[in-house]
Amino acid sequence: MSGDLGAEVVVRASAASLDKHTGLELILVGDENELTGLVTRIIGNDKRLRIVHAAEVVSMCDSPRDAVRNKKDSSMRVAIDLVKSGEAQASVSAGNTGALMATAKFVLKMLPGIERPAILAELPAMGGSLHMLDLGANTLGTAEQLFQFAVMGSIVTADILGIAEPRIALLNIGAEDTKGHDTVKDAASLLNESSLNYVGFIEGSELFSGKADVVVTDGFTGNVALKTMEGTVGLVRHYVKRGFTRNWIARLQAVLAGSTLRRIARETDSRNFNGATLVGLNGIVIKSHGSADSYAFQHAIDTAIVEVRNGVPQQIGNLLQREAA
Repeated sequence: MSGDLGAEVVVRASAASLDKHTGLELILVGDENELTGLVTRIIGNDKRLRIVHAAEVVSMCDSPRDAVRNKKDSSMRVAIDLVKSGEAQASVSAGNTGALMATAKFVLKMLPGIERPAILAELPAMGGSLHMLDLGANTLGTAEQLFQFAVMGSIVTADILGIAEPRIALLNIGAEDTKGHDTVKDAASLLNESSLNYVGFIEGSELFSGKADVVVTDGFTGNVALKTMEGTVGLVRHYVKRGFTRNWIARLQAVLAGSTLRRIARETDSRNFNGATLVGLNGIVIKSHGSADSYAFQHAIDTAIVEVRNGVPQQIGNLLQREAA
């Protein structure tokens, strides 16, 4: 209910997902009157979809603590409660990220062996895509926590991208073993001793090079890197648009290059990568971007479906047990 574009985005994404996945069942959580009207107009009668009423909404201005303590009947809380009870197998939300993380952690608890949850997202890269974590759940992290992030990232990436042994790299200020602070070096030692496919340090300039399938870092560095990427994409698009509209010759060149430009736009469209996983929880929670349209939100639902089918939390728990043995 608290996404930037309102509940209609979720209902339209639900309609598309129901068309795409015949075995899917959806529960829309929020204001019953509003949702009923939208569902009637957009979807009609579909027995695979039902509405659960929630009287409150967590706003983007609410603090995580207030959301957990004072909004127990919010759409966010009710949806996560449904996962806790087993009535739902996953929750997808475009709401307040901090509140979603705090509520999910409070209700679902952590997987055994995981100290902190992390935000993991898929990003475009040469030859395909990569998964990066943590993107903002924790400002700091210990070497052991970075190792746990690597375990979780390896499982999700294997399931989403269909890679048997994803290549894992640690984000650092240099690729040499001598570079970086002690936390990163200690995390590298743990990964070298593990069964994971660790390929070493990676610099920020190599993130999209295709050298790694999973990039691990602390939440502060990861969030800064993510926002820098988003800003860079916007800057490049600005220069491309300005370059192809500066005069009639440039506009003619844009027409001639139209198919190439459209392909580049599709391949870099952030909507195709919408849906960050809150990994480490004893349940599946997917965070959609707050400004996601229905196409992007449907991608977040698809991510949840893949993780449910593959039992991601169980896989993470099993791999941690094997590494500890």
